Amino acid sequence: MTPDAVVRLVAARCLTYPDERLYEELPLLLRAVAGVPGAEGVRDLLGHLERTPLLDLAAHYTDTFDTRNRRCLYLTWWTDGDTRRRGLSLVGIKRTYREHGLEFDSDELPDFLPAALEFAALHEEPGTALLQEHRAGLELLRLALVAAGTPYARALEAVCGTLPGPSPETREEARALARSGPPRELVGLEPLGPGVELPWPTTHRAERTPV
Repeated sequence: MTPDAVVRLVAARCLTYPDERLYEELPLLLRAVAGVPGAEGVRDLLGHLERTPLLDLAAHYTDTFDTRNRRCLYLTWWTDGDTRRRGLSLVGIKRTYREHGLEFDSDELPDFLPAALEFAALHEEPGTALLQEHRAGLELLRLALVAAGTPYARALEAVCGTLPGPSPETREEARALARSGPPRELVGLEPLGPGVELPWPTTHRAERTPV
């Protein structure tokens, strides 16, 4: 597994809802990123997780990741917002997983960032392409987390560091989205049914490959 893959896989675990299992896995995760180039951000975040009581961390996570404050962990929200386009984008991501032998099996939506990071760790070339497609949203999320002063920003910094360092186009797109926000329409997400709302991030339940 390459350094970039390790960073993505450990970041995926860090960005899921904190639970007892996460605390049990911290020693393993810390060993996995020890000495890995580019993993400084996830090492810093793991140190914070280790020092923070579970209830405090869970409250902070829930307060940090939402759409109200434009700190959303769902990639297609940044490109499509709550529009009918988003349903098609979700179907496309699920199809990408399936084409590479992974049947998405989770209560989460397939664009949940930890799920995309797991895919990008196990299948680096198509996974990098998927993350690059959503690079503007990743950068906007990173900037929003930095502005919020949350330790979770370090994970996004590490993830963005695994991608080709942003082109001027990506930065311009990020600035435009930061000014205007994602598009919104008062319509249902057709493939998912009317009135579907983004769930709070919860633990990704798909089978994991050990780090």
